[in-house]
Formats: sequence, structure tokens, C-alpha cells
Amino acid sequence: MTVKKRFGATERKYMKENQKYFAKNEMYRNNISDIVGEDETILWEGAPKKSAYIAAAFLKMLPIVILWLAVDITIIVVLAGLEGVPWFAWIFFAIHLAPVWIWIANIIHAVAELKNVRYAITDKRIIIRSGVIVDLKFMYFTEITNVRVRVGVVDRLLKVGDIYITAEVQKAVLYDIAAPYTVANEIQRLVRDIKSDTFYPNALRPETNQGYRTKYVAGEGFGKLSDGTSADKPAIPSDPVSEK
Repeated sequence: MTVKKRFGATERKYMKENQKYFAKNEMYRNNISDIVGEDETILWEGAPKKSAYIAAAFLKMLPIVILWLAVDITIIVVLAGLEGVPWFAWIFFAIHLAPVWIWIANIIHAVAELKNVRYAITDKRIIIRSGVIVDLKFMYFTEITNVRVRVGVVDRLLKVGDIYITAEVQKAVLYDIAAPYTVANEIQRLVRDIKSDTFYPNALRPETNQGYRTKYVAGEGFGKLSDGTSADKPAIPSDPVSEK
């Protein structure tokens, strides 16, 4: 009896320690701010619109599923009225309905992972959290090469859009974001600013940059510069050494 009591007390203590660990461990929380560094600031945080995210999973493959069901159900109804149909015929149709099972599985997967899908834009990177079991993806601004927005018919009705981000070695999509154009523009601004700071640090920048604020007006070819010179032959300051 004494051994059992000791074992019970030890087990209870171990369980309490586990509960404390899981409560504190950031990987078991549903808050994306737990994985942000101390020297990092979240500028924007969001998640897919629930109705749009589930609707996308529902509508995906739906035309194929409807056609598949119409054909299979018609054949099954005909066979059900016949006698002597071999048993393996029903197994065949159960397997033949694979697109329907995949469609249902996609909907269940979307509902299950929705609670884990979170997006965050910090002053250093983009953090994407997804998956039924947590999957994290990090995209640093210096690696991003392209940002574009896609808004489909259903997206327009639900007032959302998808943001496609391409980096040097990976790609990512922020699905079903409200105000997608605003978020995409902010990402592009951050990419431009951070790349400028990275490749042209303040210590190496000239006090004046004549070409930085160059403006173009309508003219021949690609247009003319605001000072009247041709855009395809920009004005180049003369070399004082070669002047006579």
C-alpha cells in the first residue's frame, strides 16, 4: 500500500509539472506573438476570414464531385434493382468515389487547421503559421522578390483576397485577407525600405542623390525627364577634369 501511495504522489507531481510545462511552452499556445523575438515588433497580425477559408475548401473540386456523384449514383441505383450483382461491385464503387472522399477530407482539414492559421508582419520578417499540427514559415524581407494579390469571384463577394509572396528559395500565400491590397502595399514598402537600408546603409549614402527623385513627363520614346532631357539619355554631369 505504501508503494502505491508513493507512486500515486509521484505520478501526480509529474502530471502537474507536465501541465506547467505545456502551459508555458510557446509551441503549445495559439498566439503568434510568442515566437516573436524581443528585438522584433509586430506591425500587423491577421488571420483568414473564416467563412471565406471554409468556402474555398468547399468550392474546390465541387464541379467534379457533383458530376462524379451524378454518374456513380445513377449506376448504383440501376444495379440496386438487379439481382445477382457481385459483392465486389459495391467495393469498386466505394473506391471509385475517391474524389468525393478527398473533397470531404479537404473540408474537414480546412476546418481543423483554421484555428492554427495566423499571419504576422514584423519589422524583420513575415511569419506564417498553419497546419493542423503547427507548421511555421519565416520569410525575411531581404529575400522577397515579388508580391501580388489575387481576388477571385467568391473572394470579391466575401471582400477578401489572397496575397502571393515569392522569395528567393520559397513561396507563401496569405489566404483570405481583408483589405489585401493595403496589406500587400505595406509588404512592398517594407521590402523596399529594408532592402535599401541593407544594401545602402546610411553611412554609405551620399548627402544628395540627384537620381532618387527623378520625375518623368510625357514625351517621345519612354518620355522626357522633368528637366527636358530625353529619358533614354539621362543627363550626366560633365567631368570637370575633361573640360577645357
